[in-house]
Amino acid sequence: MRYLHTMVRVKDLDASLHFYCDLLGLQEVRRLDNEAGRFTLVFLAAPQNLEQSAAERSPEVELTFNWDTEEYSGGRNFGHLAYKVGDIYAACQRLMDGGVTINRPPRDGNMAFVRSPDGISIELLQDGPALAPAEPWASMPNTGTW
Repeated sequence: MRYLHTMVRVKDLDASLHFYCDLLGLQEVRRLDNEAGRFTLVFLAAPQNLEQSAAERSPEVELTFNWDTEEYSGGRNFGHLAYKVGDIYAACQRLMDGGVTINRPPRDGNMAFVRSPDGISIELLQDGPALAPAEPWASMPNTGTW
C-alpha cells in the first residue's frame, strides 16, 4: 500500500491557493476542471516532494472546489485519504471480512471507498491498470456515503 493524497474541500479557491501556496509554501502540480461534475481539483506538493509528486502523484494535497455553493458541516470539508493497493479486490475482501462496509465497491476494478471507525472516508485505488470487473464487486451497490 502507498499513500497518495489527502482531499480537502474549499469554498474559495483563490483564498485557499493563497494560503496553501503563497503562505504555506506548497506548489501547484496539476489542475483538473470538470465541467460536467462542476468542480475543480488542484493538487499541491511540498517543494521537497516535487520530484516524487511528478513521478508518482504522491504525496499531495488535493483541493476540491465545487462550483456550486455548498455549506460544509460535520467535517464534510475534509474529503478523504487515498492509498494505492496491489489488488483492490483482495484489499476490499479483507476489509469486508473484518466487518467494514464497502461504501463504493470496486465495480470498475480500479476504485473503492470505505470509512474508518471514526467516519473518515478512505479511497482505495488499484496500483497499475484496473483489474477486470469481477463479482461480487461488479454488481454490488453503493452503501451509505463515501
